[in-house]
Amino acid sequence: MAGSKITEVPITKIAGYRFEAAWFWRALPSGMRRRWWLFRLFDQIARHWPVRGRRSGLLVVRMDGIGDMVLFRCALDDYADIFDVARENITVLGCKSWGPIADIVFDGYRLLVIDEHAFARQPFYRFKVGLQVRRLAPAVTVCDSYFRRAMMADSLVWLASAPKTIVSLPFINEPTRPEFNYYLSQVDAIIDTGPYPSHEINRHYRFLTDYSGRTIAPKLPAIKWRDRPPPIEDGKPYVVLNPGSNEFGRRWPFNSYLEIASRSLANGYRVVLVGGPGEHAGDYREKFGDHPNIIDLAGHTGLPELLDTFKHAACVFSNDTGPAHLSIALGAPTIVIVGGGHFGSFVPYPEEVRPANARFVFEEMPCYHCFWRCHKRATKYDVFPCVSAVEPETVWDVAKQLLAKDAA
Repeated sequence: MAGSKITEVPITKIAGYRFEAAWFWRALPSGMRRRWWLFRLFDQIARHWPVRGRRSGLLVVRMDGIGDMVLFRCALDDYADIFDVARENITVLGCKSWGPIADIVFDGYRLLVIDEHAFARQPFYRFKVGLQVRRLAPAVTVCDSYFRRAMMADSLVWLASAPKTIVSLPFINEPTRPEFNYYLSQVDAIIDTGPYPSHEINRHYRFLTDYSGRTIAPKLPAIKWRDRPPPIEDGKPYVVLNPGSNEFGRRWPFNSYLEIASRSLANGYRVVLVGGPGEHAGDYREKFGDHPNIIDLAGHTGLPELLDTFKHAACVFSNDTGPAHLSIALGAPTIVIVGGGHFGSFVPYPEEVRPANARFVFEEMPCYHCFWRCHKRATKYDVFPCVSAVEPETVWDVAKQLLAKDAA
């Protein structure tokens, strides 16, 4: 229209990225997925739902897995000081996957736990959650996840519509760039926590350091947990084998786990198998029969009971998956078999933040950092070559060091 003036908010530039914020682009953003357009009306209604009263408190959005939650948990305890808000006025918006343990792990904080997958797929559930988040009415919203999904984490930040919003610069590739452009163009501050691959623990503390303007030293991962006996009978010390994973490729071959079981039994330990329903990678009975010192808990415990089992173990052997981080944070001697998909981002831990009870075993290959897009396996059910290359003998040599330290 002649004589009209188009008003734009400033363009944000950070780490080579440019986040456009023109009003027309916000109204009709290009490159958005069909699902985003399906949700848009519900999201707009929720974001603009009337909120009465004064905004207060801090909302922390954590739409990530169990392992990510563990790596973040210690950093959260610095939030009250850095953001000048009482701990009881900090709300953690978390995931159903770790909801069963959240009351204990986040004791002293407010909690809102949602089904993150339903939120990303079901319009009416999403609308319900959007209204809940809007009614929280935080004064400040924070999200410092690096590997995150805009349709989940960033849309929740946007729905809160806080007067002040601070986020970290996420991992962005070409398919996700339009969504991140949309949401990041509407925040107040974006903090660059470092290039890939930087470890998540260090990222969380860089976020706090950059925001506060003072050095916040990283802390070792740890979570508080109850002291309750494990769901097994009293007896000889036991080791735990966690051969499952939601990604088939990260499952160290089951025969390798059986080799660890054999050595553990020969050294006087009971063997406890754990994992979720459907994560049986094989049948140990083919090798051991109904051995009295093998206890199969796979699919028979909830998450709280799994933590009880880890906490009292002589050693935990695990794939690179969320329970491995839980075990480490509980203080149990833990060995993690590591592949190279995003080596260094989550595992192994950097030496400065690696607890003495944690060990990481890997066989480095030139194809590391493939983001698990492996071209060397025939099907998605095959183990990644970088994982299967780890030898049981190498893992047991590391285990002997931890077991000897625990016995001493």
